[in-house]
Amino acid sequence: MAQGSQKFKAQRPGAAKKPQNKQKGPKKGGRIIAPKKTQVVQQQKLKKGLEVAIRNRIEQEVVQKASSSLHKPLSVLKNPQTKGPKGPTQPGTSSK
Repeated sequence: MAQGSQKFKAQRPGAAKKPQNKQKGPKKGGRIIAPKKTQVVQQQKLKKGLEVAIRNRIEQEVVQKASSSLHKPLSVLKNPQTKGPKGPTQPGTSSK
């Protein structure tokens, strides 16, 4: 009989290791590094707010011009953003 403790753990012959889902290399997507100065943070917030306001204003102008040139009123529909899977829409409804 061998003396001393075992140096390795015995494995069962049918057992397989679980695959590990580790990515190799850098992650995808952009990196945002937070600035150390509060003035820069305020400038970024102001810039973002202006971008949103300008985009909304342009969208309103386009809708207004489109609705004035059509013979019937234009209705803009915004879908609520859901995190569920995208399934087929209700049958019988049309966007025309």
